[in-house]
Amino acid sequence: MATTQLIRRSLDRGFADHGWLRSYHTFSFAEYYHPEHMGFGPLRVINEDRVAPSAGFPTHPHRDMEIISYVLSGGLEHKDSLGTGSVIKPGDVQRMTAGTGVSHSEFNASDREGVHFLQIWIIPERRGLSPSYEQINVPKSDMRGKLRLIGSRNGSDGSVTIHQDVSLWSGIFDQGEATEFVLPAGRKAWLHVARGELSVQGESLSAGDAMAIDNAAAEALVMRIEGKSDAEVLLFDMGK
Repeated sequence: MATTQLIRRSLDRGFADHGWLRSYHTFSFAEYYHPEHMGFGPLRVINEDRVAPSAGFPTHPHRDMEIISYVLSGGLEHKDSLGTGSVIKPGDVQRMTAGTGVSHSEFNASDREGVHFLQIWIIPERRGLSPSYEQINVPKSDMRGKLRLIGSRNGSDGSVTIHQDVSLWSGIFDQGEATEFVLPAGRKAWLHVARGELSVQGESLSAGDAMAIDNAAAEALVMRIEGKSDAEVLLFDMGK
């Protein structure tokens, strides 16, 4: 079987403007529904959210989902029913396993500046997990010109643990910086451009764009990522 590749452009995403919240939805979410964009493998949600000063999401419940928060600018204050709380800033990666049920709130930690972040949902490998929370800080220098593992099934290399066959990588690339990623045969990859511009497999991508690859071929695929202008990317390497 052949490897398939498609591009999901930023302007094709769903969009909601609630005044205090401006949100782009890569996949179907809330009132945005597109039957061809319900997720990719176990990846279910990538929302790009901008929250106004002092505003946020009041306490609300989740269950049976791995929820990852990745802040691009500003600070996001998190509190949950597990008794944990923190202000998530650029460089921080937070994973919350909703499992059997957890409630949390997320508010802009500033009364002057907005917060810009990605909220990512991944369907776990099984239902009924015990709720848990984990947060790490990854220096930007660890991602400069390369991909750094920030989430994985076994929490290797200091990454947060994701209860699914998913490895999540992050990198920062400016012009002249490039790397290669080997996607094994039989796996999927989703690359999301958080900011800036770069080239992947010779295709130009800008902030909010994404590339999906399903490597159904019998051989590994070498993905080449080349920076163009101050790009920050997330790459999901996933099983079927």
